[in-house]
Amino acid sequence: MRTLMILTALLCALGIAAAGCGGDDDDDGGSSGGSANTKTTQNSGGGGGGGGAAQTLKLSADPGGALKFDKSTLSAKSGKATIVLDNPSSLPHAVEVEGNGLEKETDTIGKGETAKVTVELKAGKYEYYCPVDGHKAAGMKGTLTVQ
Repeated sequence: MRTLMILTALLCALGIAAAGCGGDDDDDGGSSGGSANTKTTQNSGGGGGGGGAAQTLKLSADPGGALKFDKSTLSAKSGKATIVLDNPSSLPHAVEVEGNGLEKETDTIGKGETAKVTVELKAGKYEYYCPVDGHKAAGMKGTLTVQ
């Protein structure tokens, strides 16, 4: 039994035995179309592009319940980007990115939840907005400029 425990620990340390040996990275795989997203409480650090690394763009819903994001403009470099939405509001929210042939959104999330979606961006302008009924029309939207 002791030998089995030592062998399991060694395999986990080497990363060979994946089952039961650590966390799950919850990657949405970057699939296109539809709802390719995850709910998470994990926050990624900010950053720019370059070297093939994904950029992280952070948004937050208004904590007071106003139908707006904390930013009305975002900018990024072309390439892969992950948009992370925090929802401190008691209202449900999501974020959808649309433009240049792209249309992807996160799950709708409740208070205290975080959602993310990874997209492949080309140079140009995109619109982002909350796709929950009536939120975009009330002003919960912005512009994403990609260089």
